[in-house]
Order: sequence, then C-alpha cells, then structure tokens
Amino acid sequence: MSHKIAAVFLMMSCLIASAYSAAKVPVAVYYESLCPDSAKFITEQLYPAMKGELREVVDLTFVPFGKSHFSTQGSEVTFTCHHGPNECYGNKVHACAIEHIQANSYQIEFTRESLTLDFVNCLMKAGKNFPDNVYPGQRCAAENHVNNWENIKSCANSTEGSQLLRKAGEATQRLKEPLTSVPTILFNEQFEKKVNERAQVNFIGTICQYVSAPQPRICTAHNGASTSFGLASVSAILSSLMGLWALRSLF
Repeated sequence: MSHKIAAVFLMMSCLIASAYSAAKVPVAVYYESLCPDSAKFITEQLYPAMKGELREVVDLTFVPFGKSHFSTQGSEVTFTCHHGPNECYGNKVHACAIEHIQANSYQIEFTRESLTLDFVNCLMKAGKNFPDNVYPGQRCAAENHVNNWENIKSCANSTEGSQLLRKAGEATQRLKEPLTSVPTILFNEQFEKKVNERAQVNFIGTICQYVSAPQPRICTAHNGASTSFGLASVSAILSSLMGLWALRSLF
C-alpha cells in the first residue's frame, strides 16, 4: 500500500506542476538602433520589466531593422536606414550581437538571453550621443559581461553582418500587417495597433494580459491581471482534481 501511496503523490505532483506551469509568451520587438522611440520603449518599459519576474514568462525576440530598406546585386547587399548610415552600422551590431552572444559556463548568473538584453539596453540608452564619436559597443560589452565584442565587431564589418541584417529585413517584410511605426511589438506573433500603443507606455500591464496562471506577482498590481489570474487558477485546480479522481483506481 505504501508503494501505491508514493505513486499517487508522485503522479499528483506531476499533475499539479503541469497544471500550474505557464507557457512563455512570444514577444517580438521590431526596432531601429538609433530610433528615439525604440530607445524609450526598450530602456524605460521592456528592460525594467524583463529584469524582474517577467523574464521567466516571456520569450523575447529582437528584430533590428524597422523602416530600413535593402537591395541586392549579386552577393552584395546595400542598406538605406531610417536614421542614416550610422543606424545601418548600429543595426548590424545589434544583429551580430543577437547572433553571437553566448553565456559561458563560469558565468552561471548569466544566460544568453540576459546578456543580450543587457547589451541591447546599453546600446539603446547611449542613443546618438557617442563621446568622441566612439561607438559604444566595446564599452557596453565590457560593462555587461559580454566577452566577445571583437567577434561582434568583426561580424558587423563583414558580409556576415550584412546577411544577418538582411534576415532581419526579410522578417520585417513578412509581417502580416506592414510595419508603419517603430517600435512595433508583437504578442503571440500577432499585431494589434491598440495593443502595440499600450505596450509602449505600459509593457507590464500589457504582457500580463497574455500570461497564464500562475502569474508573476507583479501582474496582480495591473488592471485586469487579478481576474485573469483567478480564472486560470480555477482551471488549474479543476484539472488537478480530475487527476485525483482518476487516480482512485490505484486503490
């Protein structure tokens, strides 16, 4: 009988863990490296939110292209960017960083995602103000534990950087709703104008509408979060009770 009881508790633990596991919400940010509105959103809304509890429930994708354009001639790719040539270089740095940043085994407190977020935030915070006209890539890498700045810089100055930026451009062009403003934020791969506008001034409140139970505590402080949390919690509890009913056959 003791073995059956142990089996029951094990299976119930699995059922409850399954019922309360929250799937990550896909969030894609289409932005430009020198766009003031992009910088404002990333540094004031996205970054503070993602450094807290929400990092566990958001699957974040950066797409650094925006309203840029590209043309190809053979293997050569030429870019025209919304805020000029410096933005084209910046977009390439972002694309190369997203591709090449890796966490090291001895940096257990960092992940690839957290390092990329810190690096992108630092670059966006610098904006167009480069002391002595020095691009802040090396400084941002050093300040944020990114150890392969030389690889990122080499990528940005090579055909690899052009190809990565082209991929970002192609991803932008594939949007169902053509991009008309920057930044553009997609939740669950869907674009809604009102949601995009709200996210830029209240990202936490917006993402909490998409997060299933158990929600991070920060969500309960935003409009509508408590209601969605309650309904999802009831559903999870009912699922667990159904599992318990099914387990009666073990006795």
